[in-house]
Amino acid sequence: MRAPSSLFPGVFHSKMPMNLTAPEGDECMAILLFLLWIILNGKITLEIVLFGIVLDALVLLAMTRLTNFRPKLDGRSLRNLPLMGVYFCVLLWEILKANFKVFGIVLNPRQRNEPAMVKVRIPLKEDWCRMLLANSITLTPGTITADVDGDVYTIHCLDRTMADGIAESRFVKLLRKMED
Repeated sequence: MRAPSSLFPGVFHSKMPMNLTAPEGDECMAILLFLLWIILNGKITLEIVLFGIVLDALVLLAMTRLTNFRPKLDGRSLRNLPLMGVYFCVLLWEILKANFKVFGIVLNPRQRNEPAMVKVRIPLKEDWCRMLLANSITLTPGTITADVDGDVYTIHCLDRTMADGIAESRFVKLLRKMED
């Protein structure tokens, strides 16, 4: 059996010195994580508090070291919270509409539908916006994001008309607002 360091080069023997302290500015996130821990437990005991502090430190360390997440630098996520709520409502509405369309296709076998693989270019700056759009397309019945290559999305549609207007959809408009 090989040693873990040979299976995952660079993970266990990093050339960078291991800094086990949280980056500056993450105190607010540490406090929020600790409060969430206390709220989820429902009571306060010495064991829960001590375990919460240790768990809080480990979660914060994992967030900052492994994912390169910095709450101080990623403050736009709080700014985008209202837009995320709107995005979620739009997604639910589009899922509902698409369900009825797919329902109609399935129940009406005489209706001629034309399944298609379409490529759509949707320029978004941020990777997380591209991921959110691809997942939203896949969550919507009748469409699946088969591939994302840069700004080009390959989408399989149960009917070609389902791909119409994806590039100008409300999803894309909201994501562009979130990127600004």
